[in-house]
Amino acid sequence: MPENRAHRGGRTIKLTVATIPATSKTPAADPVVFMEGGPGGDAIGAIPFLVASGVNRNRDLIVMTQRGGLYSQPNLACPEIDRFNASAVGLPYDAPSTGRLLVRAAKECRDRLTAGGIQLSAYNTTENAADFADLRKALGIRKWNVYGYSYGTDLALTYLRRHPQGIRSVAIDSVVPPQIVSLPWAWDSAQEGINAIFEACAAQPRCKSRYPDLPRTLTEQVRRLEAKPLTLTAQPAGGGNPVKVVLDGGTLVNLLVADGGALPAVDVPAALDELARGNPKRFAQAQAAGATPAIGEFAHGLTHSVACSEWAPGYAQSDVLKAGRRAFPGWPDTVLAHAPQLPFEYDLCRVWNVPDRTAIQRVATSSKVPTLIVSGTFDAKTGASWGPYTGRTLPRSTAVQIPGIGHFVVPQSPCAQSVLASFLTRPTAPDTGCVAGLAPKPFTITPDPETSR
Repeated sequence: MPENRAHRGGRTIKLTVATIPATSKTPAADPVVFMEGGPGGDAIGAIPFLVASGVNRNRDLIVMTQRGGLYSQPNLACPEIDRFNASAVGLPYDAPSTGRLLVRAAKECRDRLTAGGIQLSAYNTTENAADFADLRKALGIRKWNVYGYSYGTDLALTYLRRHPQGIRSVAIDSVVPPQIVSLPWAWDSAQEGINAIFEACAAQPRCKSRYPDLPRTLTEQVRRLEAKPLTLTAQPAGGGNPVKVVLDGGTLVNLLVADGGALPAVDVPAALDELARGNPKRFAQAQAAGATPAIGEFAHGLTHSVACSEWAPGYAQSDVLKAGRRAFPGWPDTVLAHAPQLPFEYDLCRVWNVPDRTAIQRVATSSKVPTLIVSGTFDAKTGASWGPYTGRTLPRSTAVQIPGIGHFVVPQSPCAQSVLASFLTRPTAPDTGCVAGLAPKPFTITPDPETSR
């Protein structure tokens, strides 16, 4: 592919493509092409989850690394940032000194990438979408179906808007609306996902009785830890050597938003109650899990090239703070000044130095192509309400919300897998009947030390 389509005859890049054959002996002619999240995630690494979810049951599955991702050339991995992240588990989350270390790591990565001739401004969603349009033509495919999750939904919607030819249907999972995504937006999603967990607990009598006021408990713990961070040693939840971790208010919030499996949503009420009673073990173990990142697998260079050109411009850190105050009144400003999952991003973007692309990218997609919109109610990264919001300009869309599921819904939900399979068979009339009977799983209930004495 061209690195920059505006410069004819410029350097080219290489992207890896994998085709996973359908398991059916009589597959449909129109394959499914997958768009990975992140930005910067490992698309090839997602194949086992997609196969286990039956995405290739009746159709071939095509997976391509996005520009800059693992198995592409060049690869915009930043081992410098991976090493920072490994050390950051033992640092205060939102301390200026932590931010300076992150920015230094990002600058080292940027300097190394650009010294190799990489044009970081070309690693954006517009070029990314054009890569997929060219892939369809290169493979000689007349019609295909698109399935993207998280940032892959931003990409899929951009692709649908700019290259509608040859698209039979689009499925988007954990939705990032291109017209709305920004750093302040992250607080809206955090509020929605965390509140959904608390509301689900309140709807289960045992959970409500045992953990009666989770919003107040969370606010108290965020304030307490931000005022007096805990420094302790913890073993990662998945095993390994104990490491030093710091738990402050920002760390606590980031762990709730991260939804990475180290702290399952069903354990959140118990973990908060234990923390309030002086036992931080669950959160400490979840934080310790970040001490052993896979060095060089995640393309942070793509993350920040997209975030700094498409999500950050047009807003300031003060706008992030205002959004945080609206979402969580009473929390410390030091916590609310940073977008969840992207702390110090404005400082980082100053050294990443890519041009503002919001005029071309921050646009709603309007299309009559049949679209399935799947969201999880516990998703604190991409709040569930953004699914139906996106569907307002997609008149042939079907939106479903899966109770009790977080980010990247289909691999976690047999019902969502069934809905997706039905949609691929009949894009204008998918069978969503299984959703009506769903409810979140029971929450973990620990004995109350006050009543068990």
